[in-house]
Amino acid sequence: MLSPQMEQALARISWDLPGIAVEKESFRRIEEECADVKRSMSPECWFVARRLIHTTADTGIAPLLAFRNDAIAKGVQALKSGARILSDSRMIQAGLSVPKLARCNASYSRESIVCHIADTDVAEKARQTGRTRALCAMEKARDLDELNGAIVLIGNAPLALAQLVRFIFEGAVEPALIVGMPVGFVNVCESKELLALCQTPHIVLEGRRGGSPLAVATVHALIEIALRD
Repeated sequence: MLSPQMEQALARISWDLPGIAVEKESFRRIEEECADVKRSMSPECWFVARRLIHTTADTGIAPLLAFRNDAIAKGVQALKSGARILSDSRMIQAGLSVPKLARCNASYSRESIVCHIADTDVAEKARQTGRTRALCAMEKARDLDELNGAIVLIGNAPLALAQLVRFIFEGAVEPALIVGMPVGFVNVCESKELLALCQTPHIVLEGRRGGSPLAVATVHALIEIALRD
């Protein structure tokens, strides 16, 4: 027999809402709670921000988002052209929807999403040099010429972002778009501040917050924008 407390808790659940209705109501509540932030952004920037808020249930991240150097337009263009996607974590690699990507460009497949973080040679180089696998993975991507014209997603390792920007400063690579959302306490803010000095189109979540799910959600939002055009 259920207690009155259990009955009350169960009664608060909306049991019969289909998935599409849940998403619609979630977006309605986000719009209601973030009306002031929405007014401060372009429609395209807000579209991305709203998707990230939906992913995290954190309305506080919207003011921390920066879209620089025509990032959304350049990102959409890169997706439509079938640009390679390079990520710093296997979570991003697994989380991106290939069917959604293929709606932008039929050439997209799982192999279009590259991540070297777990490669044997990367792990061995990291062990021998005493550096992180993220640094060594970014070096491998540079050496294989995988960064030029690519969409680079950083949702985990700030050193991967810092190394990428250093390569750009040195004139070694030029990605189409960088999504800079590493998370943590060490090198995170510093790497994002470094990215702000870069002329490459980029979307960044300032401060210590971030994560692979946010990088994935950003690309999925860009896909939706691309398919509306």
